[in-house]
Amino acid sequence: MDIHHLVKMANSIGDFFGSEPDKEKGAKGVADHIRSFWDPRMRREIFAHIDKTQGEGLSELVLTALRTYRNNVAPARDN
Repeated sequence: MDIHHLVKMANSIGDFFGSEPDKEKGAKGVADHIRSFWDPRMRREIFAHIDKTQGEGLSELVLTALRTYRNNVAPARDN
């Protein structure tokens, strides 16, 4: 899958959860959504992107969510 598409999708999720007044809850919502609805290949690719580019193009909320909850979101072999 194209990383630009994954970044756009992740940012759309971040936009939705960004309306949460409690930023920690918003970040958890982003992480939970990605864990629940993205297949392992997609999650591996977004974490590879973060590792390679420090998350270029990802919103602050999405980047915070994925860094904070990486152990819960990343596929088991990538933790």
